[in-house]
Amino acid sequence: MNRIDSCLQQAREAGRTVLVPYVTAGDPYPAHTVPTLHALVEAGADLIELGVPFTDPMADGPTIQHAYERALAQGMTLRKVLQMVETFRQDNRHTPLILMGYTNSVERMGYEAFIQAATDAGVDGLLLVDLPVEESGDFRRQLQAAGLHQIFLVAPTTSESRLRRIGQAAGGFVYFVSMKGVTGSRGVDVEEIRPHLQKLRAHTDLPVGVGFGITDADSACAVAEVADAVIIGSALVKTLCQAEDEADAAERARAFLAPIREALDRR
Repeated sequence: MNRIDSCLQQAREAGRTVLVPYVTAGDPYPAHTVPTLHALVEAGADLIELGVPFTDPMADGPTIQHAYERALAQGMTLRKVLQMVETFRQDNRHTPLILMGYTNSVERMGYEAFIQAATDAGVDGLLLVDLPVEESGDFRRQLQAAGLHQIFLVAPTTSESRLRRIGQAAGGFVYFVSMKGVTGSRGVDVEEIRPHLQKLRAHTDLPVGVGFGITDADSACAVAEVADAVIIGSALVKTLCQAEDEADAAERARAFLAPIREALDRR
């Protein structure tokens, strides 16, 4: 079983909200990333999204755009991100890892070469912001054959017909974008997204994760009232970019995430 499926199934059986932190690989320095991943797991992360730096991140706001710029300045590439995953897997074989990025990075490596390298490294899923369900067929089937999930985004503006199509194609979980706009913008309004999630659930039995606009324990707990998973990125990236060394990065990760995990578990 894919690690994502196992994680989500166990959480559902335990009545536990899945906590999904996002970090940008290589930001602010490549040496920080693997210790940060381990620290996030120690602090209660169930699943981790690892951002692949890209030069034109259309879905991301200034915080993650700047993280990409810093990482690229440090020489980060998709192959180096996969090496980080492989290093992480030397000590952690159970926490699911999803790569989040843009299609150009995968195309440049080659789809088949990427799938083989990702599988070998220990990746569990892939979210390509700019690869819509309508254009994903062949690649999605290749991913599925390799045991990897393609995660799809759903927005408040997604039509009923696209919800149906995504519900049929998605693997792992469906990622609901809580607002119109980019990452790191305004806060999340649970009552605003509730009817959208009800509509989405009519088209899929998969768990639903909500991201964009979640910044702290209060907003995470509010979203947990309607979602199976809480995804938090920009606020975490903002504190990690100030880390002075590997130990500081790990400590910042733990200090940020642990109170959120504790608050979710107290609900």
